[in-house]
Amino acid sequence: MGNGKRNYGEWSKEELIREILALKKQKTYGLVWEREKTKEDFDLFINWEGEKTKEEFNPESKDKFPVLAEVKENEISSDKYKPVNLLIEGDNYHSLAVLNFTHKEMVDVIYIDPPYNTGNKDFKYNDRYVDKEDVYRHSKWLSFMSKRLALAKKLLKDSGVIFISIDDNEVAQLKILCDDIFREENFICSIIWQKVYSPKNQSRLISVDHEYILAYSKVNSFIDFSLLPRTESMDRRYKNPDNDPRGPWQSGDLIANEERKNGHYIITGPKGDNFNAPAGKHWAYTKENLLRFINDKRIWFGKEGRSFPRIKQFLSEVQQGRKASTFFFHTEVGHNDEAKKELKKFFEQSEDLFSTPKPTRLMKQLFRLCNNKDAVILDFFAGSGTTGDAVLSLNEEDKGKRKFILCTNNEDNNGTGLKICTDICYPRIQKVIKGYNTTDKQKIEGLGGNLKYYKTDFVEAEQTDKNKRKLVDNCTDMLCIKENTFEKVKDAKKFKIFKNEKNHLGIIFDDECIDEFVKEAEKISGKINVYVFSHDDSVPTNEFKTIKKRVSLKPIPEAILKVYRAVFKE
Repeated sequence: MGNGKRNYGEWSKEELIREILALKKQKTYGLVWEREKTKEDFDLFINWEGEKTKEEFNPESKDKFPVLAEVKENEISSDKYKPVNLLIEGDNYHSLAVLNFTHKEMVDVIYIDPPYNTGNKDFKYNDRYVDKEDVYRHSKWLSFMSKRLALAKKLLKDSGVIFISIDDNEVAQLKILCDDIFREENFICSIIWQKVYSPKNQSRLISVDHEYILAYSKVNSFIDFSLLPRTESMDRRYKNPDNDPRGPWQSGDLIANEERKNGHYIITGPKGDNFNAPAGKHWAYTKENLLRFINDKRIWFGKEGRSFPRIKQFLSEVQQGRKASTFFFHTEVGHNDEAKKELKKFFEQSEDLFSTPKPTRLMKQLFRLCNNKDAVILDFFAGSGTTGDAVLSLNEEDKGKRKFILCTNNEDNNGTGLKICTDICYPRIQKVIKGYNTTDKQKIEGLGGNLKYYKTDFVEAEQTDKNKRKLVDNCTDMLCIKENTFEKVKDAKKFKIFKNEKNHLGIIFDDECIDEFVKEAEKISGKINVYVFSHDDSVPTNEFKTIKKRVSLKPIPEAILKVYRAVFKE
């Protein structure tokens, strides 16, 4: 989108080579936006460097390794048999980078509600709101989104799906961006969500009553959506006027279009009336089958027994579900006003918290499409925590064991003085788990569940005792997250052992203490997943021979290992 001239005379040879290679890769059709240099710095995670659209992060993060640090006092534990959910406070870019170490190809569903870039103080870039007059407005938003979506894609399983809420301001740009990142053949559909319950008569030209939800799969051939529950209105069509013991039914047509040679024969009703298919049509069934249906009392001749016959279609025999439609009506999934009322249950100061919150019914409908009740669901624009609320509620409804990962920053929210993560998102999830009294004094029972709270942090790749201690602690946290194993069994100086209801986790920080670890592991029954930090690429399998049938040696993510070796360099 930029039209500034490039002064190639000032570029180095390496920069010119990168530019040539990048130009060769440019598409004749697609999305091109301002990024003055095509240089791509890969400092453990993707980071585009463009002069006009370069995203600036906290100086604390520069040239450092992103990690997670647990905030132990914010942990919520109410039921050890329920899943452990995660809330990560920090820039979602760094959160996604760390999740690429802990959850690569492990996420089933991603839902995000990013800033819509309306120009009305809804999108902040480099600590400044982007207004409508900013000539790089769309470029900044695309740069912001592209880095995050590229990292998010790596988290999805091949059978995974991403849902992205958006409105008219960026839907066209987002569609082309997602076609590039997720591939056009993996586009599923654009869902139209009716966000209001009545048109806005004060609108200047036309009332905009909808938003979009773009849906993409990771690999289209792997995706399989569940049927949605039947609605009450669908079931109300079924009655039982003759008290049939098979339950409610509705009548269906026995006649099919087109004339057929063998499609005409006489059927006699209970009162002796004869019936035949009308001219130009035919019976939909053979005479043999239709007589069988009559004997089985599946044919309805009306209350008086003299009407043209119709077939009974029993509710108990129809498909117990329905295909999702691309139209999500507010009557079924809620609207903005409903979402605002939901927030008001939790917070007195709800009016100014979020201008366009999403209702939990909308989130639940999206998550129902995933046919895995143990799904891992990620929202890296978590905001008020609606996704977490919806996951806990859906688990309560269908006895699922879905887990959520919420990522959000902790900035002041819309000038309210409330911090997004610590004052809004976390308290809401805490209330949903533990129970609470609404702002109008109504008592709501808790849904139960567990939550681990983390903050993004950074480790320098320098050999200091502080960095060594910090890296060991943070790597332990991240591997526990990766294995979903948090209960500590052994806390030795150079190795640690944890467990969950299924497995044990062993983390060895010095390969010279493997013998000591093995002796401890011999006391444990069941499977043990083991990670070994070493100064070279050798895998010491022989040292685990006494427990080899129970041990699964797992590779440490390369980026973590690289920093570990730098910090602990001999």
